[in-house]
Amino acid sequence: QVHLVESGGGSVQPGGSLTLSCAASGSFFSIPDMSWYRQARGKQRELVAQITSSGSTSSLDSVQGRFTISRDNAKNTVTLKMNSLKPEDSAVYYCYVVVLVSRGGISLQYWGQGTQVTVSS
Repeated sequence: QVHLVESGGGSVQPGGSLTLSCAASGSFFSIPDMSWYRQARGKQRELVAQITSSGSTSSLDSVQGRFTISRDNAKNTVTLKMNSLKPEDSAVYYCYVVVLVSRGGISLQYWGQGTQVTVSS
């Protein structure tokens, strides 16, 4: 079982910054992938940014150059630094991880509880 704790959401004016963090705890061998998704009201959940255990990243076109994803493998945490925020970035942001239960074992997926980000003047 893996427990994810998210923090860092809130309200900010356009052009402002926020940093989201997610910490994973529990019993697992490794976390190959850590990601942030978001879901705006009335819209489908979308992948914002992803990072592998080796540090390879990918992100949504609309956030490139503004959002940066990083992780600390020793602490099992993933961080999303969001700069130059726009009203269209407003959404509930979810941490998502894929863990290996054991070496060569099965992988499981977990979602965080979500944290609200509101960008408004």
